[in-house]
Amino acid sequence: MVQVKEFRVVMPMSLEEYRVAQTYMVLKMQQQSTNEAEGVEVLENRPFEDDVYGKGQYTSKLYRLQSKAPSWLTTLAPKDALVMKEESWNAYPRCKTVIKCPYFSKLCVTIETVHLEDNGKSENVHGLNKEQLKARQVEFIDITSPTTDCWSYAVGSRDFDFTKFKSEKTGRGPLLEGWQDKCDPVMTAYKLVTINAPYWGFGCKLEQALLAGERALFVESHRNCFAWIDEWFGMTMEQLSELEEQGDCNQKIGKPVLLTDTEDCESRFPDNNKTHLQQVVKT
Repeated sequence: MVQVKEFRVVMPMSLEEYRVAQTYMVLKMQQQSTNEAEGVEVLENRPFEDDVYGKGQYTSKLYRLQSKAPSWLTTLAPKDALVMKEESWNAYPRCKTVIKCPYFSKLCVTIETVHLEDNGKSENVHGLNKEQLKARQVEFIDITSPTTDCWSYAVGSRDFDFTKFKSEKTGRGPLLEGWQDKCDPVMTAYKLVTINAPYWGFGCKLEQALLAGERALFVESHRNCFAWIDEWFGMTMEQLSELEEQGDCNQKIGKPVLLTDTEDCESRFPDNNKTHLQQVVKT
């Protein structure tokens, strides 16, 4: 069964600010999770132009996840086969990412993102047909409410109380109940995630695991975007591009542990303690 879910993430910033915030967040999170074991290899990074997205940046990457996969999956495939290939077309405010696994050739994860200057109330921004709309589920993600499930622990979720936070540079915050309808500026990232793993016996389990993992990443990455506002506010995309060029494009970047259910989580993290889990992920 194909999983189709649209996540709507409302953010207290403008479209242009979000573009800077997202780029800064990606660079910082990659730096924080760098290790010498596994990670990402950038195969291609170049400008592109087509009739659908217009002009943008295309990237192709390989993610090596040998030690990050769930225990039940490692019994089905050799460790050196657990490699994910990611292709991204970034034509902000529209983006598309496709993730595949060469070993599981039928597996496909597609993330289509539309960024709009609204508070998440726009309908069918992805132009879905009736059949697609019927299959789609919609979930609003509130960045003030961190998740506490196993997948968020694996991602490295931090304690941060936005109801008590106020930006020194912008004066934005705290984010109290109903803030999405009151803040100005405001924008929303509409992320349509489609996951298809047509494998008998474990395909549905894998689809649900990947969907949960994507949600955990969306929550933590967007929480970081606002939590770090006083670090990136005032920066330009040109400045961030220079910082990115100064780094190693093929650096090893640790990815979140891929968990599939509570049993798998408990087997990897027996204490089920947040602090303990974060320490495990960082090592």
